[in-house]
Amino acid sequence: MERLLKQIEFIKQIDQLKYIARKTKLFNSDRHENDAEHSWHLAMMAMVLLEHANEEVDLLKVIKMVLIHDIVEIDAGDTFLYDTSKDHVNTEEELVAANRIFGLLPEDQAEEFIAIWREFEAAETKEAKFAKTLDRFEPVLQNLSNQGGTWAEYDVELSRIFQKIGVIENGSDFIWEYTKEEVQQCAEKGIIRNK
Repeated sequence: MERLLKQIEFIKQIDQLKYIARKTKLFNSDRHENDAEHSWHLAMMAMVLLEHANEEVDLLKVIKMVLIHDIVEIDAGDTFLYDTSKDHVNTEEELVAANRIFGLLPEDQAEEFIAIWREFEAAETKEAKFAKTLDRFEPVLQNLSNQGGTWAEYDVELSRIFQKIGVIENGSDFIWEYTKEEVQQCAEKGIIRNK
């Protein structure tokens, strides 16, 4: 019973992910996406786009990564990828959040979730590289569907966009080629600054 109660407490806690708003907006929409929607979408993308991974990956592990990677934002908040005042890599702050939130679970599950979260953050394994590819690719698709979306809204120049989304290539050369072409076309149309 104690184990179940810990698991239920964690389940209640992660409901807060639905309230963490992201800067990106839903496809062809003015409504901002929340972290729970983002994580669900990435899990679906993992299943659909698996064949495009650079290497054969453990799909279940990738799905676990994308479903838990942003849970830390319940405490740490969402940092906009193109924020100029705060670096998007805030893993120390997020580690404190990971230990607290995943620590609500029974010890074995807490250790597993923290290990998966750390693996995603490090982006060194083939599963983490593919998960990062999806994490960067989804907002690209959203921005493309919204006439430049956050890129246009925050006047992000092309070189900075490519700098931030370049990790897509680490997990999928094929998706990266598609992404480069689509983003370049967006710049050529004058939707984003071509510098």
